[in-house]
Amino acid sequence: MERFQNRVVIVTGGADGLGKAGAVRFADEGASVVIWDLNEEKGNETLKELKEMGSDALFQKVNTADYEAVTEATKAVIEKYGKIDVLINNAGITRDTTLKKMSPATWQQVIDVNLTGVFNCSQVISQYMVEAGYGRIVNTSSVVGLYGNFGQTNYAATKAGVIGMTKTMGKELGRKGVTVNAVAPGFIATEMVKKMPQNVIEMMESKVPVGRLGQPDQVASAYAYLSSEEAAYINGTVLSVDGGIVL
Repeated sequence: MERFQNRVVIVTGGADGLGKAGAVRFADEGASVVIWDLNEEKGNETLKELKEMGSDALFQKVNTADYEAVTEATKAVIEKYGKIDVLINNAGITRDTTLKKMSPATWQQVIDVNLTGVFNCSQVISQYMVEAGYGRIVNTSSVVGLYGNFGQTNYAATKAGVIGMTKTMGKELGRKGVTVNAVAPGFIATEMVKKMPQNVIEMMESKVPVGRLGQPDQVASAYAYLSSEEAAYINGTVLSVDGGIVL
């Protein structure tokens, strides 16, 4: 099935983790995939993989927290492909510590990438989508944006903020042909998580009603669904991919 044939998809933070899983899914379904990431080595590795799949893919080193960098990278994508159909705002970082120990710099780093980065990409790229009368924006939130988490004041604030942005942008852009939705992953078995001690992983699994961690490709499936024609009447929603952990 090639739901994204002739579609151009930008995935921020697409070099590895959930972003890479999303990039691979879109490429597998026929899209031209553009990876935005700061990690050149992994970005080029993923680019090679996408091209081997037959995707007319592109990697750009982009700091999404930098408005001018986003603007210039977007112009380059438009120049190459002529349009942008889908934006997956996946880029994000963590700088975990308790509220008492959190420095202003640690707070701001996470705000800049996880919240301001989503604003930058959405504002710049949505203008081209509105002009074309079509677009899909999918923002990556988190279950911690719904219920909080110890030691993640900064991260939880950004992920809750992403939900508010999603609903507001959905109201503003929906009538212009652009839908905006969010995905809120729970405990997902990324390479980073797999490196955790086994007892920590088992503790995480015990908190999930289905009794296991999610897989990156399951989050990618949510990205793809919300970006597809099948989801044309879904706008401003938050899809939790968490095995029921928020129940």
